[in-house]
Amino acid sequence: MDLDLIIINATIVTATEILPPNLSIGINSGIIVAIALSLPAAPSTRIIDAEGAYVTPGGVDSHVHLHQDNAPTGDKWESGSRSALCGGNTTILAFASQQRKDASLFPVIEEYHNRARDQSYIDYGFHLIISNPTPEILGTADGENKGELKQMVEQEGITSVKLYMTYPAYRLGDREMLEVMLRCREVGMTVMIHAENADMIDLITTRLLSSTHTLPKYHALARPQIAETEATYRAISLSTLTSTPILIVHMSSPVALSHARKAQSKQMLPIHAETCPHYMFLKSERLAAQRHPFEGAGTEDGHKHEAEGKDEWAGARHICAPPLRHSDDDLQSVWDSITNGTVTVISSDHAPSRYAHPLGKQKPIHEFSSGKTKVPPSFANTPNGLPGIETRLPLLFSAATDTAAPPGRRLSLPKFVELTSSNPAKMYGFGDRKGSLAPGYDADIVIWYPPSHTSVAKKVKITNEMLHHSIDYTPFEGFEVTNWPRYVLLRGEVKWDRDIEMEGLERGEGYGKGILGKTGDGRFLKRGKGEILVGRVGVDPAGMKDGERERWL
Repeated sequence: MDLDLIIINATIVTATEILPPNLSIGINSGIIVAIALSLPAAPSTRIIDAEGAYVTPGGVDSHVHLHQDNAPTGDKWESGSRSALCGGNTTILAFASQQRKDASLFPVIEEYHNRARDQSYIDYGFHLIISNPTPEILGTADGENKGELKQMVEQEGITSVKLYMTYPAYRLGDREMLEVMLRCREVGMTVMIHAENADMIDLITTRLLSSTHTLPKYHALARPQIAETEATYRAISLSTLTSTPILIVHMSSPVALSHARKAQSKQMLPIHAETCPHYMFLKSERLAAQRHPFEGAGTEDGHKHEAEGKDEWAGARHICAPPLRHSDDDLQSVWDSITNGTVTVISSDHAPSRYAHPLGKQKPIHEFSSGKTKVPPSFANTPNGLPGIETRLPLLFSAATDTAAPPGRRLSLPKFVELTSSNPAKMYGFGDRKGSLAPGYDADIVIWYPPSHTSVAKKVKITNEMLHHSIDYTPFEGFEVTNWPRYVLLRGEVKWDRDIEMEGLERGEGYGKGILGKTGDGRFLKRGKGEILVGRVGVDPAGMKDGERERWL
């Protein structure tokens, strides 16, 4: 069999090891078919020389928001998937949101298929956001109505749902969550949970606003760590009662993470944890920024700025939920939870809105000044979320390769692959095809630069100008990383070539020349049942007799 493509001189990284250098990867019909010291090339075989650089699986960003109704200025599928590609991702999982009024999930899925179809540069799938879990959706215990969730698994290949414990539009009560979790356990769906105590947040927000504490910096005060901590403990309790594996998304609170750690290690419960780069690198002081990019401490309000160009709303760029936390110790707790294995996956939670736009982060100001509303501008009516789909992998790869990084804030390269590719692929039901470099897997591959290459020898400074999303800022403006994806292959085809990108810049042609792929290259992934990566199903809550649960299941 003649090979379509051979990557030579590769230093392959998997989730468990770094393989010996100078290996070759043989690819045929978009699939990896061989890894060896050398492979025979036919006249038609294309050759890519990795020049000794690290070669990793394509990134799997399993938590992104694209073309969502609540973010009209955010990335749609074309710009979002393009940005993901240029940052080394070959698969993304986004959200299809059920509204309270939606009695059926099938029109919801069809709508989101229509939004994504032929618009994605890379492969993609959907999680379902459930806000109205009717009996028709859940099904009945006697099996007469198998329910739409089971049909989603069997017909659509959608095998994950997300539940919210906060936000009026999506929030479910504990009873509703228990019903959904029980049904998801039965049909084999992964359950994701946004864990924050809604009543705590609502009470504090109301009191802050009544005291005219409305600026973006108060956003972090309105959503204290204890709101995440309590909800996390409650979500774990609901999971334990129903024996349902869960993933608690975008974790940031030290105590909440300790709850997840205890559940995993001492109780052997299937509690998975996700975090995001912004909870590893950014602090809440950015919410008080009065100019962009953020310049750090310096004046009494914690920021350097001149009167000219001062913008008291600048910190709104950093509003997300849970909010950025306050201290270096908070950041370190996230890093420690990555190191000790509590964190199972690192996603971007890419959920951006533009800043300088009447419907973006400045929406409260625009609507108030234009007379569209009499409600004063506040953090509470500012769109939530940060851009990060393109910067996730470079930031984390840098943490795995920068010898100058603090010892407590480093990753191993196998850990990098595990958290950004292998684990999310396994958790969401396509770990048999993606997330690893091995024969039989899709040839979704990232080739980085060798450290001595001139393009990265002096590090790469992140600027919003260099990114390929449709957002007018990045929270990581000015951050330096050790490397950037040089080539990104989707099923054996080079879709991103940063060398071409840099050559275009030298000719004054601007950014985007390195994008060799096109919309429509990405395929919708029908997924199977996700794997449990920590703990085990069937552990009884303390004090429950053997067989007690089975009497009411």
